[in-house]
Amino acid sequence: MLNDMLDKEAQELCNAARYERTEGRKDSRAGYYKRKLHSVAGEVELKVPKLRHATFETAIIERYRRKRIFC
Repeated sequence: MLNDMLDKEAQELCNAARYERTEGRKDSRAGYYKRKLHSVAGEVELKVPKLRHATFETAIIERYRRKRIFC
């Protein structure tokens, strides 16, 4: 579920879906990097999207934060 949210956020930043060719495209994808996030429910491994020309900074998780408490 979190990975889907990260993909959706990257899609909005690029202004196009993955592999979609449009004139309005702002950037292209460059794969993923793995990130572990510790939560009350246990450890979750995320696949954080990378972009070619822009830095992907997500609103879902902070850049250097490893622990998150879910209520």
